[in-house]
Amino acid sequence: MSRRELIDPEVAVPLNQLLEAMPGGFNSVPDIVQRRATVQAMLSGIEIPENPNVVKEDRTVPGPEGEPDITVRIYKPVNATGSLPGIYYIHGGGMILGSVDGEDPNATMICDQVGAVVVSVEYRLSPEHPHPAPVEDCYAGLVWMAKNAAELGFDADRLAIYGASAGGGLTLATALLARDRGGPQLKFMMPIYPMIDDTNTTESSHEITDIGIWDRAGNIEAWAWYLGGKPADQYAAPTRAEDLSGLPPAFIDVGTVDLFRDEDLAFAQRLMAAGVPTELHIHPGAYHAAETFAAEAALAQRIWALRLDALRRALA
Repeated sequence: MSRRELIDPEVAVPLNQLLEAMPGGFNSVPDIVQRRATVQAMLSGIEIPENPNVVKEDRTVPGPEGEPDITVRIYKPVNATGSLPGIYYIHGGGMILGSVDGEDPNATMICDQVGAVVVSVEYRLSPEHPHPAPVEDCYAGLVWMAKNAAELGFDADRLAIYGASAGGGLTLATALLARDRGGPQLKFMMPIYPMIDDTNTTESSHEITDIGIWDRAGNIEAWAWYLGGKPADQYAAPTRAEDLSGLPPAFIDVGTVDLFRDEDLAFAQRLMAAGVPTELHIHPGAYHAAETFAAEAALAQRIWALRLDALRRALA
């Protein structure tokens, strides 16, 4: 049975439309530069009204030592009062795609709905910049955000880190670096359906082959590009971390029709076993990033409601 039959009918509609326009999905475009352009063209065709409750600013900040500077986008609530929390946002895209612009709507919405200062980081992408460049960029951005809490207008003691897919994997890797380097203290982390296992050996990684969104072949390709022929360490593939103690409380969600399902469930169980308070949600019928592709669907609304509630509770 094709796993596509298990997808929630409402969230299947935009996915089917995508596959009609682009059989095989994004990964059917073999050249990575052309693939990025295809994704960007699709996103640029979606009109999203500006949110008057949020102000934005792009800024260049120091990158890793000896490496180029990085760009961050800062989001602030217009009418928020009192002490605000901070959320460091890492975009997804399999380590090979994605941008701050591409996830601007989600970062804006989180800023508005949580009432937080959000800083979104533009990290280098593979294959041009394999591991550890992306995670080192993410860590450098986090260090800058924490050091500049007063100027940015948030409480450094209420700093969370958020990311989905590759951004979820980088969220965990950045949290591991912060723990191991004695870096910024994180109050909470929200790795959403994180990309964390380079071995591609789980049952779900063999199941998801024809969804059209982050299937097995595309995941294998992305990991090969990200690792650049070198073995993975725990900061590339967090499932390889032997010790998960000392990480901040976590919230993880994943769909039942997502290639990352099994690696994420196993990692959540390991976090719990290590004494890390962990909230886990599994969404029946959800494929990878379904809540973004079908944002108006009831399933998407439930997913976002849970995330926003968790962020508010953790950062209250």
